[in-house]
Amino acid sequence: MKITARDVPPRSVWALEQAGVHPLLARLYAARGVRGKEELDDGLARLLPPDTLRGTREAAVLLADAIAADRRLCIVADYDCDGATACAVAVRGLRLLGARHVDYLVPDRVVDGYGLTPPIAERVADGGADMLITVDNGIASVEGVAAAKARGLQVLVTDHHLPGPVLPLADVLVNPNQPGCGFESKSIAGVGVMFYVLLALRSELRARGVFTVANQPKLDALLPLVALGTVADVVKLDANNRRLVAQGLRRIRAGALPAGLAALFSAAGRKAPVATTFDFGFALGPRINAAGRLADMTLGIECLLTDDAGRADELARMLDGINRERRDIEGGMRDQALLLAESLFDDDGHGGESVPAAISVFDAAFHEGVVGIVASRLKDRFHRPTFVFAASGAPGKEHELKGSGRSIPGFHLRDALDLVAKRHPGVLLRFGGHAMAAGCTVAREQFPVFERALAQVATEWLDAASLTRRLDTDGPLAAEYLRVDLVDTLHHEVWGQGFAPPTFSEEVEVLSQRLVGEKHLALRLKHQGKPIDGIWFGHTEPLPPKVVLAFRLDADEWQGVRRVRFLIEGAETH
Repeated sequence: MKITARDVPPRSVWALEQAGVHPLLARLYAARGVRGKEELDDGLARLLPPDTLRGTREAAVLLADAIAADRRLCIVADYDCDGATACAVAVRGLRLLGARHVDYLVPDRVVDGYGLTPPIAERVADGGADMLITVDNGIASVEGVAAAKARGLQVLVTDHHLPGPVLPLADVLVNPNQPGCGFESKSIAGVGVMFYVLLALRSELRARGVFTVANQPKLDALLPLVALGTVADVVKLDANNRRLVAQGLRRIRAGALPAGLAALFSAAGRKAPVATTFDFGFALGPRINAAGRLADMTLGIECLLTDDAGRADELARMLDGINRERRDIEGGMRDQALLLAESLFDDDGHGGESVPAAISVFDAAFHEGVVGIVASRLKDRFHRPTFVFAASGAPGKEHELKGSGRSIPGFHLRDALDLVAKRHPGVLLRFGGHAMAAGCTVAREQFPVFERALAQVATEWLDAASLTRRLDTDGPLAAEYLRVDLVDTLHHEVWGQGFAPPTFSEEVEVLSQRLVGEKHLALRLKHQGKPIDGIWFGHTEPLPPKVVLAFRLDADEWQGVRRVRFLIEGAETH
């Protein structure tokens, strides 16, 4: 691992400090590209205008007409946290704005697969809907949209994924990544796209005289769900996404959150009044996602939709139980996947090992609902683009393998799959995704071909520098900042993908080290002459007496006293 310090533009630091920003925060923000305090304004008025997102005006007219005609609307969701929150935002928002008949359907990960397929379109039509609305999917569902239209349904696609070469012939498409869309936030999550559609719909209803500014429904009640889905989907936290997340966090901390979110905080042992983006990414998001991985995402969506505190508590406890099961399954799969990955390594002739440029593993015992998480773990461990495959559990598809992939900077995973498909026609039955995460389906007998083909593309696209893990940090931390109140200040801010949480680095002395729980390294360190505790979760290898560490700040509580400690993120190796 190579630990490097981010560049910190001095002019930006000065401008932020002059505007009253704390010196440490000024340094952190400047290193992340913030040049002035106005960029930190998270007010709703600073959100990008809805009419700059292509399709929102047409979607607003379509939905306003449907509400006026008392039509039946059906949301087709995705089975991850972004899809679940987008579905809840759609159902709650449309009902707030006057729709009386709003239902939803979420595909089964195993039986239905991803997106709006023709069978799902048929189920929506058979259910009596007049309009089908996709959230967090649909931009690649050419056949599914055609099937829905053939049954007489109006179709509104809201999505944020990259489109394929052919767009579906829906009545309206809303997607910042569709051709001709000038919306600045290309990384908005699916839940954010749906929220924008609702903002445009409310504006259209005002223009029609249904509401006035004084009596219109307050859509800001949906922002806690928007914030959760945005962080959980690991989209880049650009300025617009940070505003959406900040607004959601503000309401959660003030106690203005749906009953289901409150119950999830409780089930996860977290406290809503001091909610952080870490709670979204590592506590609430995984519990929602677990339903889509191992059970039925309807549980997650119902938890987000209910206003009954008792029912919310019951559902949150169920989701917590499913998440525990998911962790157990993941643990066994991860150990086996590590063994399979290590079997691919070759002796480099110098007493070390040569790791392939890309890793693909499959085991008949793997659970397809957890392959994405395990791929992420392997990618983190080996710093290689990684695919993990499991046998499909869908009836009649037992010969197919469903894979989920995670990538590293410099390797666009969906583009790599596209190249594999072109070089080896017929190997990939289906594929799609983003630069950093993608999914695909291959015939079982074609897995070795896929494995070699992906590794070949990675060998061509990635050089030695790309294949060396680099951890960008904020450099040394002055001892004066090792205060619990500053830890709380840092945690209060919005951090995430593309706006990395503060991570510092410098040489420290290791005073003592011991294993706790058999898999975590507890440390006593000397930092700038003063002792401090540290913990490296999931790491068991001992450290040398002096070492350059990358660390985040945390506040540990012992016998009622809170103290600063280091959460170790990595150590520089040579």
